[in-house]
Amino acid sequence: MYLPDVRFPDTLRVTNDLEEALSDTEFIVAAVPTHGTREVLKRAAPHVRSGSVVVSATKGLEQGTLFRVSEIVSQELGSGISVAVLSGPSFASELARRLPTAVSVASADSDVVERVQAEFRSPYFRLYGTDDVVGVEIGGAIKNVIAIAAGVVEGLGLGHNALAGLITRGLAEISRLACAAGAKRETLAGLTGLGDLVLTCTGALSRNRHVGVELAKGRTLQDILAGMKMVAEGVRTTDAALALADRHAVEMPIALQVAELLAGRKDARTGLEELMLRPQRSEEG
Repeated sequence: MYLPDVRFPDTLRVTNDLEEALSDTEFIVAAVPTHGTREVLKRAAPHVRSGSVVVSATKGLEQGTLFRVSEIVSQELGSGISVAVLSGPSFASELARRLPTAVSVASADSDVVERVQAEFRSPYFRLYGTDDVVGVEIGGAIKNVIAIAAGVVEGLGLGHNALAGLITRGLAEISRLACAAGAKRETLAGLTGLGDLVLTCTGALSRNRHVGVELAKGRTLQDILAGMKMVAEGVRTTDAALALADRHAVEMPIALQVAELLAGRKDARTGLEELMLRPQRSEEG
């Protein structure tokens, strides 16, 4: 359904049985949408062997709890497993066609980072290691919110200047929140911050950007989502991001306008005008 022109390798066995999938497995990739992650992990837990490495490829925050996905993995699978986070600028359809892709893998354990790098690398897939799990996860989650705003800019035909400004100030928002939560600022200038943000805000394959483009045309959010096969994580992440920003006393004006637009409280042009008319400030702020 999602990659109709891509053929699975003959060595890949597909199953919908968790016990069969997880039996005697060293590496487990968890790529479930954020809102379904906890439920699936609860069902998987009895079949996950101690010592396994769980690699999270999900970009989002859990609504209500505001937990990052790696935190959900640890809570549901316990201390007997190791957790890594895989994130970066990577459209699935391009990677599936073996086009060159570079991402980051993050874990508090450097040995786990090296094991994932060794297992997942290929001539077209390169992984850079880091111990900044917080920065990688928040960068991957919040860029989807900014991408919705980027789609609005595109949909309204506001030009390249506006898009460049939005991406730059969006990165500032992401960095403020990530650093307040304990991340390293340099992480947000890398693949899982700037790299993923640029791809998601400009790429035609971006689901979140698509939502913004369609909202700018005046379509309702319900109508847009009903016509999509895949999940646009930014829709659910927006309110969680603002709640997390409130917890850390961080200002996120772009995310706030996206929330107003998604809720139908403002139209796209009004929201962007309010961003432009905010009090001017130092760029370092």
